[in-house]
Amino acid sequence: MKAIAYQKPYRLDPHDLFQLIESEQPVAQGHDLLIQVQAISINPIDIKVRQRTPEDNTDWKILGRDAVGVVAAIGECVQNFKVGDPVYYAGTINRNGSYAEYQLVDERIVGHKPMSISNAQAAALPLTSITAWEMLFQRLEVERPIAGQSRSILLIGAAGGVGSIAIQLLKARTDLEVIATASRAESKQWLKQIGADYILDHSHGLTAQMNALGLAQPGYIFSISGSDQHLEDIQQLIAPQGRVGLIDDPADFSIQGFKAKSVSIHWESMFTRSVFQTQDMPQQAEILNQVATLVDHGKIKSTLAQNLGAINAAHIQQAHDLIETGKSIGKIVLEGF
Repeated sequence: MKAIAYQKPYRLDPHDLFQLIESEQPVAQGHDLLIQVQAISINPIDIKVRQRTPEDNTDWKILGRDAVGVVAAIGECVQNFKVGDPVYYAGTINRNGSYAEYQLVDERIVGHKPMSISNAQAAALPLTSITAWEMLFQRLEVERPIAGQSRSILLIGAAGGVGSIAIQLLKARTDLEVIATASRAESKQWLKQIGADYILDHSHGLTAQMNALGLAQPGYIFSISGSDQHLEDIQQLIAPQGRVGLIDDPADFSIQGFKAKSVSIHWESMFTRSVFQTQDMPQQAEILNQVATLVDHGKIKSTLAQNLGAINAAHIQQAHDLIETGKSIGKIVLEGF
């Protein structure tokens, strides 16, 4: 089968990092589905994994988490899918990814594709939807009110893939007032379009902006990026007994400043369940199926921002370059080999 793979974490010469290779087509066993990949999206985690590859690596590595495809074969333990089913999923971090014609994925983390949208639109959703859902509804428990506190949430760095779907999920499933941050004009406009109630500029102090708008301390803060940069504001703004969640990798994030308010701190990695094979691993399939229902009922929409075209080395390199600028909005998708 064809696959787009890499060996080195960075470009060592003018040639592209990614190359088209021939790889052996995997065989479905156990709970595995063999998926014929039709569309993929590129995520920041792809860049992080690539950049952490040892400089002396000589093995071909296949990245890619998000994908839409058709079930081509099933393992002997599969219960919920049959050959020919259209599916979408985010895969896991410890197996070969979706930059390939075929991919093995455990059925317990696979959802039935939303039927009302295209493959490209669906490919933008899995990883960010699972990440946002797990953080909002399972870690922060935003549907469980905090006694005496305002029903509001602050999302820091909200214009990317995770923030874009988190805002929509909050509007579809809760009564929370959504305060979101961005710094560029186009990012702020994007947040307005997808339903944010208030938009702050995270290139300036957040506390002063909240005070100027007369906004109450939020009971929840979801820090998607820049957690260490905004640590002081987060500590000042979070309501007593509030809940703070983060998904980035801050170099320094001291929790000492949260003690006086009895604030709970939550980390989220959507790969925890699949990597550690937790008993509740099937919840990720359930999340994707619920997201598909919300999409098909018109409650949320795809966060696809750019479709760069075919799945090839040049387009994957282009997508990585765009994400590394830190200025991408929504999701970047590729479709078809």
